[in-house]
Amino acid sequence: MDENYRSAGELAAALRAGEVSSAELTEAAIAGIGRHDGEINAICVPDFERAREAAHHADQALGRGEDRPLLGVPVTVKECYDVAGMPTTWGMPQHRDFVPAEDAVQVSRLKAAGAVVLGKTNVPLGLQDLQTFNEIYGTTTNPWNHTRTAGGSSGGSAAALASGFGALSIGSDLAGSLRTPAHFCGVYAHKPTLGLAATRGMVPPPGPALPVDHDLAVVGPMARTARDLTILLDVMAGPDPLTLGKAHRLSLPPSRHDRLSDFRVLVLDEHPFIAIGAAVRAGVNRVADALAAGGARVERRTPLLPDLAEAATLYAQLLFSGSVARFPIDAYEQLRARAAALSADDQSLDAARLRGMVLSHRDWIEVNNRRELHRHGWRQVFGEFDAVVCPITPTPAFPHDRTPNPLDRRLDIDGVEHPYFDQLVWAGLATMPGLPATAIPAGRSAEGLPVGVQLIGPAHEDRTPLRLAELLEEHLGGFQPPNRAEMGQSPR
Repeated sequence: MDENYRSAGELAAALRAGEVSSAELTEAAIAGIGRHDGEINAICVPDFERAREAAHHADQALGRGEDRPLLGVPVTVKECYDVAGMPTTWGMPQHRDFVPAEDAVQVSRLKAAGAVVLGKTNVPLGLQDLQTFNEIYGTTTNPWNHTRTAGGSSGGSAAALASGFGALSIGSDLAGSLRTPAHFCGVYAHKPTLGLAATRGMVPPPGPALPVDHDLAVVGPMARTARDLTILLDVMAGPDPLTLGKAHRLSLPPSRHDRLSDFRVLVLDEHPFIAIGAAVRAGVNRVADALAAGGARVERRTPLLPDLAEAATLYAQLLFSGSVARFPIDAYEQLRARAAALSADDQSLDAARLRGMVLSHRDWIEVNNRRELHRHGWRQVFGEFDAVVCPITPTPAFPHDRTPNPLDRRLDIDGVEHPYFDQLVWAGLATMPGLPATAIPAGRSAEGLPVGVQLIGPAHEDRTPLRLAELLEEHLGGFQPPNRAEMGQSPR
């Protein structure tokens, strides 16, 4: 395998053993970006000179016998993270010149762990799409087929990993933004339990970097192996030092099991609001079959599962309630009028999203109370099961769709059109109650596109789905580099 595709764990071991230098790894990564990123457009803000300097310092530290988790390992960072001296735009043209003075807390943790930051990866406008394109940096394409999206909003990070541009990346997830790009590009990602990893410095420009407790959003790791997710999560995990002191680190319990045969797994592949495409269903079944072959207890239904339709509705309301906070008052009043005109019988997700945009605080409290009931329901589920296997989205990567209003877009699921945002229901299954979820590769579609699934685990037990991901990697084969000769043509 190409040196640029080795795992972070392998690279760290080779660096410690003196088999390779960080400078060599960094130059190889930069050369790979130079050869291939013109077609992929994953690295929107290169930082090669500082990367070379960081690699030099890493080699000196290695020579002194220092041993840090990522010492000398090349990585990338999603554009939405503040990096001192580099633009943070969130893809918004009005902020193309915003340059923060300080690193985000997670960038600081990467650097403290010894990582070499190659640059920043592309994002959609305001991080609000399942695709990755914006007016500043253009479109990121899928490394497996350039006519398809890499996903969003961490699409640049997933495409970079699939292309061999760094061994790790850090992203964020509010609506599947870690898991969907991983699924589309054939890599791994982990959405941590809500609140596990500090988010300060991952804020829309030009807002101040404050230690905010988010309602749904998390930051998390992306990698090409399951083990690398754990390595990077251990670097990222822990509260903000501004709130709980620099010495405080959050301790995660170990995985419930170490052997596949000990796991109890619930498999889901039906949703009341949206169909599941054949390619994704096949991926779910491949994972289910691997679990059964490994001796795990696999079941397809349980009366303990919270109502999926209500879960999707609650998620839509919570997600969209925060999306209009800074809307001009006249636009907000138009939304209120549209919501008031909805029929009480309209229980569609489109209606739930519109109602969510204009929730009063009183109504939001009631929605939040319903969420707590769902969290209690999930505790009952995880009393009987260790993990839930389910889709991330209903299809593999879809063709680029730049229709200006996302509400006008449609998702083709095996020949039937569905509202574009309805595909978020599977990502929301873990996001709404704040559960950890690990995205893993689960084969390829008939068209040769990657298919991933997610392993949802119990709250604050992130190591359980992560360990299950490692065990399944042995049975399913894990990440495979795309064959560049099979790729489609880049859109022009």
